[in-house]
Amino acid sequence: MACNIFKGLGTALVTPFKLDGSVDYDALQRIIDYQLQNGADFLCILATTGETPCLSIEEKQTIKNIVVDQCRGKVPILIGCGGNNTQAVVHELKTTDFKGVDAILSVCPYYNKPSQEGLYQHFKLISKESPLPVVLYNVPGRTGVNLQWDTTVRLANDCENIIAIKEASGNLEQVDKIIQNKPNRFDVLSGDDALTFSMVASGAAGAISVIGNALPREFSKMIRLEFNGEYEPARTIHHRFAELYDLLFVDGNPAGVKALLSEMGFIENVLRLPLVPTRITTKQKMANILKGLQM
Repeated sequence: MACNIFKGLGTALVTPFKLDGSVDYDALQRIIDYQLQNGADFLCILATTGETPCLSIEEKQTIKNIVVDQCRGKVPILIGCGGNNTQAVVHELKTTDFKGVDAILSVCPYYNKPSQEGLYQHFKLISKESPLPVVLYNVPGRTGVNLQWDTTVRLANDCENIIAIKEASGNLEQVDKIIQNKPNRFDVLSGDDALTFSMVASGAAGAISVIGNALPREFSKMIRLEFNGEYEPARTIHHRFAELYDLLFVDGNPAGVKALLSEMGFIENVLRLPLVPTRITTKQKMANILKGLQM
Protein backbone atom coordinates (compact mmCIF):
# COMPACT_ATOMS: atom_id res chain seq x y z
CA MET A 1 0.00 0.00 0.00
CA ALA A 2 1.47 3.34 -1.11
CA CYS A 3 2.10 6.08 1.46
CA ASN A 4 2.80 9.76 0.93
CA ILE A 5 6.47 10.71 0.67
CA PHE A 6 5.79 14.34 -0.25
CA LYS A 7 6.12 16.27 2.99
CA GLY A 8 7.44 19.71 3.93
CA LEU A 9 8.18 22.24 1.21
CA GLY A 10 7.46 21.19 -2.35
CA THR A 11 8.31 23.85 -4.91
CA ALA A 12 6.09 24.12 -7.99
CA LEU A 13 8.85 24.89 -10.48
CA VAL A 14 8.50 27.66 -13.03
CA THR A 15 9.60 27.15 -16.61
CA PRO A 16 12.14 29.89 -17.48
CA PHE A 17 12.06 31.34 -20.98
CA LYS A 18 14.66 33.31 -22.91
CA LEU A 19 13.85 36.69 -24.45
CA ASP A 20 13.08 34.92 -27.74
CA GLY A 21 10.48 32.75 -26.01
CA SER A 22 12.41 29.48 -26.05
CA VAL A 23 12.88 27.44 -22.87
CA ASP A 24 15.92 28.57 -20.90
CA TYR A 25 17.30 25.22 -19.75
CA ASP A 26 20.39 26.80 -18.19
CA ALA A 27 18.21 28.99 -15.98
CA LEU A 28 16.14 25.94 -15.07
CA GLN A 29 19.29 24.19 -13.85
CA ARG A 30 20.22 27.20 -11.74
CA ILE A 31 16.80 27.19 -10.09
CA ILE A 32 17.02 23.45 -9.39
CA ASP A 33 20.41 23.92 -7.72
CA TYR A 34 19.01 26.81 -5.69
CA GLN A 35 16.14 24.59 -4.51
CA LEU A 36 18.38 21.68 -3.54
CA GLN A 37 20.71 23.98 -1.61
CA ASN A 38 18.02 25.93 0.22
CA GLY A 39 15.61 23.54 1.84
CA ALA A 40 13.16 22.23 -0.75
CA ASP A 41 11.92 18.80 0.33
CA PHE A 42 10.50 17.84 -3.07
CA LEU A 43 9.90 19.35 -6.50
CA CYS A 44 6.66 19.55 -8.45
CA ILE A 45 7.24 19.91 -12.18
CA LEU A 46 5.13 20.52 -15.28
CA ALA A 47 2.06 21.77 -13.47
CA THR A 48 0.25 25.14 -13.34
CA THR A 49 3.23 27.26 -12.28
CA GLY A 50 5.32 25.64 -15.02
CA GLU A 51 2.99 27.00 -17.76
CA THR A 52 2.60 23.41 -18.93
CA PRO A 53 -0.33 24.03 -21.35
CA CYS A 54 2.04 26.20 -23.40
CA LEU A 55 4.87 23.66 -23.63
CA SER A 56 5.44 21.16 -26.43
CA ILE A 57 5.74 17.43 -25.78
CA GLU A 58 9.46 17.65 -26.54
CA GLU A 59 9.98 20.57 -24.15
CA LYS A 60 8.15 18.77 -21.36
CA GLN A 61 10.27 15.65 -21.81
CA THR A 62 13.49 17.67 -21.79
CA ILE A 63 12.46 19.53 -18.63
CA LYS A 64 11.59 16.26 -16.91
CA ASN A 65 14.93 14.72 -17.90
CA ILE A 66 16.91 17.73 -16.65
CA VAL A 67 15.12 17.72 -13.29
CA VAL A 68 15.60 13.97 -12.82
CA ASP A 69 19.27 14.06 -13.85
CA GLN A 70 20.07 17.03 -11.63
CA CYS A 71 18.20 15.81 -8.54
CA ARG A 72 19.68 12.30 -8.72
CA GLY A 73 17.30 11.02 -6.07
CA LYS A 74 18.12 13.76 -3.56
CA VAL A 75 14.46 14.81 -3.32
CA PRO A 76 11.23 13.20 -4.57
CA ILE A 77 9.77 14.46 -7.85
CA LEU A 78 6.08 14.99 -8.54
CA ILE A 79 4.97 15.52 -12.15
CA GLY A 80 1.76 16.96 -13.53
CA CYS A 81 -0.44 14.58 -15.53
CA GLY A 82 -4.10 15.47 -15.76
CA GLY A 83 -6.85 16.89 -17.92
CA ASN A 84 -10.55 16.94 -18.69
CA ASN A 85 -10.52 13.97 -21.09
CA THR A 86 -10.18 10.89 -18.91
CA GLN A 87 -9.17 8.56 -21.72
CA ALA A 88 -6.53 11.01 -22.94
CA VAL A 89 -5.05 11.15 -19.43
CA VAL A 90 -5.01 7.35 -19.29
CA HIS A 91 -3.23 7.26 -22.65
CA GLU A 92 -0.65 9.75 -21.35
CA LEU A 93 -0.11 7.60 -18.27
CA LYS A 94 0.53 4.57 -20.45
CA THR A 95 2.86 6.24 -22.96
CA THR A 96 4.90 8.78 -20.96
CA ASP A 97 8.41 8.03 -19.76
CA PHE A 98 8.18 8.54 -15.99
CA LYS A 99 11.64 7.16 -15.20
CA GLY A 100 13.06 8.95 -12.17
CA VAL A 101 9.69 10.41 -11.14
CA ASP A 102 8.03 9.37 -7.87
CA ALA A 103 4.34 10.26 -8.38
CA ILE A 104 1.91 12.16 -10.59
CA LEU A 105 -0.13 15.24 -9.71
CA SER A 106 -3.53 15.07 -11.39
CA VAL A 107 -5.80 18.10 -11.52
CA CYS A 108 -9.60 17.95 -11.39
CA PRO A 109 -11.13 17.93 -14.88
CA TYR A 110 -11.73 21.54 -15.92
CA TYR A 111 -14.31 23.28 -18.12
CA ASN A 112 -16.76 20.37 -18.48
CA LYS A 113 -17.67 20.54 -14.75
CA PRO A 114 -18.36 16.88 -13.82
CA SER A 115 -20.47 15.86 -10.84
CA GLN A 116 -18.89 14.44 -7.69
CA GLU A 117 -19.56 10.95 -9.01
CA GLY A 118 -17.89 11.91 -12.29
CA LEU A 119 -14.86 13.18 -10.40
CA TYR A 120 -14.75 9.99 -8.36
CA GLN A 121 -14.89 7.75 -11.44
CA HIS A 122 -12.31 9.91 -13.27
CA PHE A 123 -9.74 9.63 -10.49
CA LYS A 124 -10.57 6.01 -9.77
CA LEU A 125 -9.67 5.09 -13.35
CA ILE A 126 -6.52 7.22 -13.24
CA SER A 127 -5.54 5.46 -10.02
CA LYS A 128 -6.10 2.08 -11.64
CA GLU A 129 -4.06 2.89 -14.75
CA SER A 130 -1.26 4.95 -13.23
CA PRO A 131 2.15 3.27 -12.91
CA LEU A 132 2.94 5.71 -10.08
CA PRO A 133 1.20 6.91 -6.93
CA VAL A 134 -1.29 9.73 -7.47
CA VAL A 135 -1.64 13.11 -5.76
CA LEU A 136 -5.00 14.77 -6.40
CA TYR A 137 -5.11 18.48 -7.20
CA ASN A 138 -8.19 20.47 -6.24
CA VAL A 139 -8.15 24.06 -7.48
CA PRO A 140 -11.75 25.19 -8.13
CA GLY A 141 -10.68 28.72 -9.05
CA ARG A 142 -9.05 27.30 -12.18
CA THR A 143 -11.15 24.23 -12.94
CA GLY A 144 -14.67 25.46 -12.17
CA VAL A 145 -15.43 22.45 -9.98
CA ASN A 146 -14.69 21.64 -6.34
CA LEU A 147 -13.64 18.16 -5.24
CA GLN A 148 -15.67 17.98 -2.05
CA TRP A 149 -14.14 16.63 1.13
CA ASP A 150 -16.24 13.45 1.23
CA THR A 151 -15.31 12.61 -2.39
CA THR A 152 -11.64 13.10 -1.52
CA VAL A 153 -11.93 10.81 1.50
CA ARG A 154 -13.84 8.24 -0.57
CA LEU A 155 -11.03 8.19 -3.13
CA ALA A 156 -8.38 7.98 -0.42
CA ASN A 157 -10.11 4.96 1.12
CA ASP A 158 -10.96 3.17 -2.13
CA CYS A 159 -7.75 3.72 -4.13
CA GLU A 160 -4.58 2.50 -2.45
CA ASN A 161 -2.21 4.46 -4.67
CA ILE A 162 -3.92 7.84 -4.17
CA ILE A 163 -1.60 9.17 -1.48
CA ALA A 164 -2.37 12.87 -1.02
CA ILE A 165 -4.24 15.91 -2.23
CA LYS A 166 -2.97 19.36 -3.11
CA GLU A 167 -5.82 21.43 -1.67
CA ALA A 168 -6.19 24.88 -3.22
CA SER A 169 -9.90 25.44 -2.64
CA GLY A 170 -9.23 28.14 -0.06
CA ASN A 171 -11.81 26.45 2.18
CA LEU A 172 -10.23 25.69 5.55
CA GLU A 173 -13.38 23.96 6.78
CA GLN A 174 -13.12 21.55 3.84
CA VAL A 175 -9.43 20.97 4.63
CA ASP A 176 -10.28 20.17 8.26
CA LYS A 177 -12.95 17.69 7.17
CA ILE A 178 -10.46 15.83 4.99
CA ILE A 179 -7.83 15.75 7.75
CA GLN A 180 -10.36 14.53 10.30
CA ASN A 181 -11.69 11.71 8.11
CA LYS A 182 -8.79 10.59 5.91
CA PRO A 183 -6.88 7.30 6.30
CA ASN A 184 -3.49 7.64 8.03
CA ARG A 185 -1.48 6.90 4.88
CA PHE A 186 -3.10 9.84 3.02
CA ASP A 187 -2.01 13.47 3.46
CA VAL A 188 -3.21 16.97 2.67
CA LEU A 189 -0.78 19.44 1.09
CA SER A 190 -1.45 23.16 0.93
CA GLY A 191 -1.88 24.52 -2.57
CA ASP A 192 -2.20 28.11 -1.40
CA ASP A 193 0.88 29.87 -0.01
CA ALA A 194 -1.15 32.31 2.06
CA LEU A 195 -3.01 29.45 3.81
CA THR A 196 -0.02 27.16 4.36
CA PHE A 197 0.60 28.32 7.93
CA SER A 198 -3.02 27.64 8.89
CA MET A 199 -3.23 24.33 7.01
CA VAL A 200 -0.02 22.93 8.51
CA ALA A 201 -1.24 24.00 11.95
CA SER A 202 -4.40 21.98 11.25
CA GLY A 203 -2.47 18.87 10.25
CA ALA A 204 -1.41 19.31 6.61
CA ALA A 205 1.85 17.55 5.71
CA GLY A 206 3.34 20.51 3.87
CA ALA A 207 2.82 22.61 0.76
CA ILE A 208 3.26 22.68 -2.97
CA SER A 209 4.39 26.27 -3.15
CA VAL A 210 4.81 29.05 -5.68
CA ILE A 211 6.74 31.40 -3.39
CA GLY A 212 9.16 28.52 -2.76
CA ASN A 213 10.71 29.20 -6.17
CA ALA A 214 12.15 32.45 -4.85
CA LEU A 215 12.32 31.95 -1.08
CA PRO A 216 12.66 28.24 -0.36
CA ARG A 217 14.84 28.63 2.73
CA GLU A 218 12.46 31.02 4.44
CA PHE A 219 9.25 29.20 3.52
CA SER A 220 10.59 25.77 4.43
CA LYS A 221 11.80 27.18 7.76
CA MET A 222 8.25 28.27 8.56
CA ILE A 223 6.89 24.80 7.82
CA ARG A 224 9.60 23.03 9.82
CA LEU A 225 9.03 25.28 12.81
CA GLU A 226 5.36 24.32 12.74
CA PHE A 227 6.23 20.63 12.51
CA ASN A 228 8.26 21.15 15.72
CA GLY A 229 5.39 22.92 17.45
CA GLU A 230 7.18 26.29 17.37
CA TYR A 231 4.18 28.28 16.18
CA GLU A 232 5.21 31.76 17.32
CA PRO A 233 8.42 32.02 15.25
CA ALA A 234 6.58 30.31 12.35
CA ARG A 235 3.79 32.86 12.60
CA THR A 236 6.35 35.66 12.50
CA ILE A 237 7.66 34.38 9.16
CA HIS A 238 4.11 33.93 7.86
CA HIS A 239 3.24 37.54 8.70
CA ARG A 240 6.41 38.80 7.03
CA PHE A 241 5.19 37.18 3.81
CA ALA A 242 1.65 38.62 4.05
CA GLU A 243 1.95 41.45 1.52
CA LEU A 244 4.05 39.37 -0.84
CA TYR A 245 1.40 36.62 -0.93
CA ASP A 246 -1.04 39.11 -2.46
CA LEU A 247 1.44 40.68 -4.86
CA LEU A 248 2.55 37.33 -6.24
CA PHE A 249 -0.94 36.52 -7.49
CA VAL A 250 -2.54 39.89 -8.19
CA ASP A 251 -1.54 39.69 -11.88
CA GLY A 252 -1.85 35.91 -12.12
CA ASN A 253 0.45 32.95 -11.58
CA PRO A 254 3.30 32.52 -12.44
CA ALA A 255 3.63 36.18 -13.51
CA GLY A 256 4.31 37.31 -9.95
CA VAL A 257 6.94 34.77 -9.02
CA LYS A 258 8.66 35.11 -12.40
CA ALA A 259 8.98 38.84 -11.78
CA LEU A 260 10.44 38.07 -8.37
CA LEU A 261 12.91 35.54 -9.79
CA SER A 262 13.88 38.05 -12.47
CA GLU A 263 14.54 40.64 -9.77
CA MET A 264 16.79 38.08 -8.06
CA GLY A 265 18.74 37.48 -11.29
CA PHE A 266 17.65 33.88 -11.91
CA ILE A 267 15.53 34.26 -15.05
CA GLU A 268 14.26 36.64 -17.70
CA ASN A 269 10.82 38.07 -16.92
CA VAL A 270 9.20 36.24 -19.85
CA LEU A 271 5.96 34.24 -20.05
CA ARG A 272 4.19 32.58 -22.97
CA LEU A 273 0.91 33.96 -24.21
CA PRO A 274 -1.83 34.12 -23.16
CA LEU A 275 0.07 34.99 -19.95
CA VAL A 276 1.94 38.30 -19.75
CA PRO A 277 4.40 39.74 -17.20
CA THR A 278 3.16 41.38 -14.03
CA ARG A 279 2.74 45.16 -13.97
CA ILE A 280 5.82 47.29 -13.36
CA THR A 281 4.27 48.78 -10.22
CA THR A 282 3.68 45.30 -8.79
CA LYS A 283 7.23 44.27 -9.63
CA GLN A 284 8.63 47.33 -7.90
CA LYS A 285 6.61 46.63 -4.74
CA MET A 286 7.86 43.04 -4.66
CA ALA A 287 11.46 44.19 -5.13
CA ASN A 288 11.15 46.49 -2.12
CA ILE A 289 9.67 43.71 0.03
CA LEU A 290 12.33 41.24 -1.09
CA LYS A 291 15.10 43.36 0.43
CA GLY A 292 13.66 42.90 3.89
CA LEU A 293 12.52 39.30 3.54
CA GLN A 294 15.72 37.38 2.93
CA MET A 295 16.93 36.24 6.35
